Amino acid sequence: SGDDLPVSAITCDGTYPTATAKWEKRNISLFVPEWDADLCIQCGNCSLVCPHSVLRAKCYPETLLADAPEGFKSVPYRGRDVPEGTRYTIQAWVEDCTGCGLCVEVCPRKSKTEVGHRAINMVEKEPILERERASAAFFDAIPDGDRAPLNLGTVKDLQFAQPLFEFNGACSGCGETPYVKILSQLFGDRALIGNATGCSSIYCGNLPTTPWTVNADGRGPTWSNSLFEDTAEFGFGFRLTIDKHREYAAELLERLRGELGAERVDALLGAAQGTEAELAAQRTRVAELKAWLEKRKDADAQRLLSVADHLVKRSVWILGGDGWAYDIGYGGLDHVLASGRNVNALVLDTEVYSNTGGQMSKSTPRGAVAKFAAGGKPAAKKDLGMMAMCYGNVYVARVSLGANPRHVLRAFLEAEAYDGPSLILAYSHCIAHGINMQKGFDQQKLAVKCGHWPLYRYHPEAAERGENPLSIDSKPPEASFKDYAYNEIRYKMLTLSKPAEAERLAVLAQADIEKRWALYRKWAGAED
Repeated sequence: SGDDLPVSAITCDGTYPTATAKWEKRNISLFVPEWDADLCIQCGNCSLVCPHSVLRAKCYPETLLADAPEGFKSVPYRGRDVPEGTRYTIQAWVEDCTGCGLCVEVCPRKSKTEVGHRAINMVEKEPILERERASAAFFDAIPDGDRAPLNLGTVKDLQFAQPLFEFNGACSGCGETPYVKILSQLFGDRALIGNATGCSSIYCGNLPTTPWTVNADGRGPTWSNSLFEDTAEFGFGFRLTIDKHREYAAELLERLRGELGAERVDALLGAAQGTEAELAAQRTRVAELKAWLEKRKDADAQRLLSVADHLVKRSVWILGGDGWAYDIGYGGLDHVLASGRNVNALVLDTEVYSNTGGQMSKSTPRGAVAKFAAGGKPAAKKDLGMMAMCYGNVYVARVSLGANPRHVLRAFLEAEAYDGPSLILAYSHCIAHGINMQKGFDQQKLAVKCGHWPLYRYHPEAAERGENPLSIDSKPPEASFKDYAYNEIRYKMLTLSKPAEAERLAVLAQADIEKRWALYRKWAGAED
């Protein structure tokens, strides 16, 4: 009925409400995950990898189960210092599930009596639809627990952090969206995100609905899409504006110091904001300040009221794929990283222009077939991380959720905490690779195991302590490049059309791995 809407019904400033994807209920999968509560070990792996945030976990007091619908599942929560009567539930939003099966693949708990049965299993949707629809509504009404005590560097605790990115429209089994969801869980209630055009701009903001949502306090990510060529500069503008607003807020606080009191002003300006508890304390201070300012009519008070929220630490993220970061937007990204300012760039690296049909990018590895590389890409993959490390003051991490989830969380937390530019390169399996997407995390593991995607973190603050800033976080290659590559059609197809060329490029790709690994080890000061 869009043609019947008057212009006056549309927002005049280009903004749109969040928390709207939850109304779509696309019901596209005939098979959905079902939780076996008795078999579950409560590890959180299934909710971590779910590309569409349809699997979630909560622990809560048993008293909240009084009005639970029939069939709602829960078990005692296991952990240290858990209050008696604490229950645990994993709930699936079956109407929003795409049926990818990644949750089943990563579940470590297998039945000893029933072959193939795990703590999460794909079952027919229709027989359980009404039960799970009621259960999801009840689960959604259970309050999320306090974030302050959570160790968000662990998968077990992260599962209790509400995702503020949900029910997106990405491909079933997408390798990119779990990283975006993790970003929203860790920093979403104070994040500003500038997004490059590409797959992520579509599933993050494809109107009329958006998967970005808010928590119980009404806080959630602020998101906007920019062009391929200027995304880094666009996100950099967020940083400059936030810093200027905070600077202005500090100036106004100083003007009102006599009335507010030195102790309150010093607390607002000097507050540590590195942990969830510290952020919560600062938000309380700011709320009290705003309540005081609202009673005032003088100009300085009203001006401070307009910028007071910037006294709470913001988290600025620049988000996009390898087509943006390695190619079209590289000049801008390099400029922003060189600025030394506190911005975080997350590159969802599928090694190809995924959204526009699978064209070769500078991230495409040697030997892979793509558009504009029908005979296999002849050159090696551009090493964007190595280039960024050369600045010396840029935090750089190469991560893979399928290979090492805890390493991913550590890199995200370190990057955001670092007061300077950060770059995270995240391996993202993709339907353009020509794989069974349900096995996407197996390929992520193999990419690391063969040395094609070594895991590392480069932390400039380590150098300031007299330590080597580069930490290699994966083992030396234990498999060949072919063991990894020939599971994917993008490599395998060349062995059929040009077998001799495929062999030649595979040998060169193996040499690329060995040379890069040797160089990384030398940089990291590793001994043979």
